[in-house]
Amino acid sequence: MAPCAGCFLLAVMFSASCKAITSSDQMCTEKEANKTYNCENLGLTEVPDTLPNTTEFLEFGFNFLPVIENTTFTRLIDLMFLDLTRCQINWVHEDTFQYQHQLNTIVLTGNPLIFMAETAFNGPKSLKHLSLIQTGISNLEFIPVYNLEQLESLHLGSNHISSIKFPENFPTQNLKVLDFQNNAIYYISSEDMNALEKATNLSLNFNGNDIKAIEPGAFHSKSFQSLKFGGILNLSVILKGLQNSTTQSLWLGTFEDSDDQDLTPAMFEGLCEMSVESINLQKHHFSSISSTTFRCFTQLKELDLTATHLKSLPSGIEGMNALKKLVLNVNNFDQLCQINAASFPSLTDLSIKGNMKTLDFGAGCLEKLENLQKLDLSHNDIEASDCCNLQLKNLPHLQYLNLSYNEPLGLQSQAFKECPQLEHLDLAFTHLRIKAPQSPFQNLRLLQVLNLSHCLLDTSNQHLLAGLVDLRHLNLQGNHFQDRRISKTNLLQPLNSLEILSLSSCDLLSIDKQAFQSLGKMSHIDLSYNSLTGDSIDALSHLQGIYLNLAVNSIHAIPPLLLHTLSQQNTINLSHNPLDCTCSNIHFITWYKENLQKIEGVEETMCANPPSLRGVKLYDVELSCGITAVGIFFLIVFLLFIAILLVFSVKFLLRWKYEHI
Repeated sequence: MAPCAGCFLLAVMFSASCKAITSSDQMCTEKEANKTYNCENLGLTEVPDTLPNTTEFLEFGFNFLPVIENTTFTRLIDLMFLDLTRCQINWVHEDTFQYQHQLNTIVLTGNPLIFMAETAFNGPKSLKHLSLIQTGISNLEFIPVYNLEQLESLHLGSNHISSIKFPENFPTQNLKVLDFQNNAIYYISSEDMNALEKATNLSLNFNGNDIKAIEPGAFHSKSFQSLKFGGILNLSVILKGLQNSTTQSLWLGTFEDSDDQDLTPAMFEGLCEMSVESINLQKHHFSSISSTTFRCFTQLKELDLTATHLKSLPSGIEGMNALKKLVLNVNNFDQLCQINAASFPSLTDLSIKGNMKTLDFGAGCLEKLENLQKLDLSHNDIEASDCCNLQLKNLPHLQYLNLSYNEPLGLQSQAFKECPQLEHLDLAFTHLRIKAPQSPFQNLRLLQVLNLSHCLLDTSNQHLLAGLVDLRHLNLQGNHFQDRRISKTNLLQPLNSLEILSLSSCDLLSIDKQAFQSLGKMSHIDLSYNSLTGDSIDALSHLQGIYLNLAVNSIHAIPPLLLHTLSQQNTINLSHNPLDCTCSNIHFITWYKENLQKIEGVEETMCANPPSLRGVKLYDVELSCGITAVGIFFLIVFLLFIAILLVFSVKFLLRWKYEHI
C-alpha cells in the first residue's frame, strides 16, 4: 500500500491544470497582414471598421450593398483590387472610387445594375481590369466611358448584348482582353469591328454566341492575339468572315451541351484566306476525313483535335511541316501508329491521352518524329511487357515523357536508352515490373523530375535509382517499404542532387536516423499520411531550411532534444496528428506557440489528449505544469509524515541498541 500511496501523492503533487484559451476570430479573414482580406458572404451592409486603412486587396462578394457611392470605401485609399461579386448592387453613384487612386481591378460580376453614373469610375489613375459579367447589360452605351483610358481587360459575359458596337468615345486603344461570351450576338458588322481598330494584340471572345453571319470584310486586315468562337456549329460562316485577318490562336471548339455537327473539308476553305498559327477544334465530329481535309492547315504551328471522334489520321497529308504541337486526346485510336506521325515531321509536342480504347503502343510508330521533345501518353491503358526502347525508337531529343495511369509496363535495364535527353519522366499509377537487377533509368543522367507514385515498386532494390545524378524531384508516394521502415541503406542513397522528395502514403512506421544522410540538398520533404512518430524527426537533423510535411501521422509528442531539428526548418505541417496536450509534452507545445510563423495548417493542428482538450487548436492551449496549491498541501503532509516516521525510527533504533548493550 505504501508505494501506491506514494505514487498517488506524487501524482496529485505535480497535477497540471489545463485550459483552452480561444482567441476571437476576425470577421474578415486576413490573408496577408494589413493588405489582403476576404469578407465574402458575411451579410455585411458596409465596410467593417475592423478592416485596416492599409487594405490593398479586398474580396467583398456575396454581401448586401444595393447602392455604392463615394463614402462607401472612403477609408481604403490603398485599394488595388476590389471584388464586389453578387452584392445586389443596383446603383453606382458618381465618384464612387474617387479616393482609390491605386485601384486597378474592379469586379462587379452578378450584380443587377440599373444605373451607373457617367463618372462612376472616376478616381483610379490606372484602372486596367473591369468585370461586368452577368449584370443585365444589353447595350454597351450603358458602360461609363470616363476614366477608362488605361483599361486592358473588359469582361461582359452572360449578359443580353446583341451588338458589339461601342460608343464613339469609348477608349479601346489599350484593350488586350474583350470578353463577350454567352451573349445574344447573331451578327458582326464592319462598323462594329471598326471601333476596335486601335486595339493591338487583342484577345476577343465570342464563345457561346449563336453567330449566324459576319459581314464580308469585317475582320479585313485586322490582327488579334486570339479569337474564340466556341459553340458555333456552322464553322464555314466564321472562317469566311475571318478572311484576310491574322490571329495567333483561333478557338473553334464546342462544348458538352452543344449539338454535334459533322465537319467537312469544304468548311475549312476559309482558312486558306487567313493567317493563323493555332486552331482548336475540340469536340467536333469529322464525318469523312482525308488528306484534303488538311489542305488549308499548312501554316499551322498548333492543332488541337481533342475528342473529335477520330479513329485514325489519313496517310498522305502534305505540307504540314510547320506544325510543332498536335493534341489528339480523348479519341478512338486502336494503335499509336494510326496517327501516321510521318505526316508531321517537325512536331516537338505530341499529346494522346485519355484514349477511349486501349491503346496499343506498337513499335517505332513515332520514329519519324526525331525532333519530338514532349510526349504525353497518359490514361491510355497501355500495356507492354518490354518497354520502352522499341516503342520510343529514334526520339533522341525527347525531354518530357508521361506514361502515367497505364497498365503494367515491364522495364529492362536501360529501358529508356532511346531517350537519353529525358528531363521529366512520369510513370504514376502504372505498375512497373522491373526485370533486371540494374536500374532501368541508369542512362538518364539529365533526368530532373521522376514520378513513381503508386507504381507498386520493389523498394528493397537499392540499385533502382542508380545513375540519376541530376535528379531534383522524386515522388514515391503510395509505394511500400520493407518492414514499414526506411533503413540506413536504401534506394535513395545515390540521389545526391535531390531537392524535393515525396514519401506520402507509404505506410511508414519509422525512419532510420541516417536514412537521409546522403540527401544534403533537400528543400522539401513530404512524409504525410504515414504512421510515423515524433522520433522519426531525428532523421532530418542534418537538414536546414526545408519544407517539412508531417501531416496525418501518429505523432503524440516530440522529444525536447528534437526541437532543435524543427527550429532549423522553414515550414512545418503537423496537422491531423494525435498530439498530447499534457505536461509531458510541454516543451514542444511551448516551442510550437513561439514558432507559429513556421507552422502550416495551424487551424487543423489540434489536441487529441487529454479528452478535456480534444479538438482544441494547439495554439489555444495553455498549460500550468508547476506544483498546484493542492500539491503543496499534500507535499507538506507527506514531508511531515516522513519526519514523524524518521523520529520514531531513530527512537526505535536507540531503544533496540540500549536493550542489547
